[in-house]
Amino acid sequence: MSQKERERFLRELGTFSAAGVERAAWGWNQHAAGELDSYREAERAALRAIEKADRGPAWDEFRRSIFDMTEGRKALVAWKYEHGETGHKAESAAFGAALALFARRHITGDQFATLARPMDEALPWLLPKEPPHPYPVRDREV
Repeated sequence: MSQKERERFLRELGTFSAAGVERAAWGWNQHAAGELDSYREAERAALRAIEKADRGPAWDEFRRSIFDMTEGRKALVAWKYEHGETGHKAESAAFGAALALFARRHITGDQFATLARPMDEALPWLLPKEPPHPYPVRDREV
């Protein structure tokens, strides 16, 4: 993962509104929740690849920076607002995408897509050849 990609990913997570967090959580429900076995398999492959490439400490540092934004002492307002089930699903999507980006050169394209796809619903640059799925529109009272 290049420094530029890392900065972009963190910058964009940092600009999420509550709607962005909800969209990432929705992506988790659509693409990972029902496919946890294949998701966990891709996750294990990426972690093994990172360790094999001696990038474990760098991954831990990047992972901690995401945690600080989503749940840590410096958690951003939108992530605090969506704390609970929605926030945890969005956080899982964020960690999966970060893991995919971090291990991209060492995992298959399918493994990358499996890990990135939930967050791609909120950050479509992750899988630019896959269009976002239709997001359900909520009825709003006027």
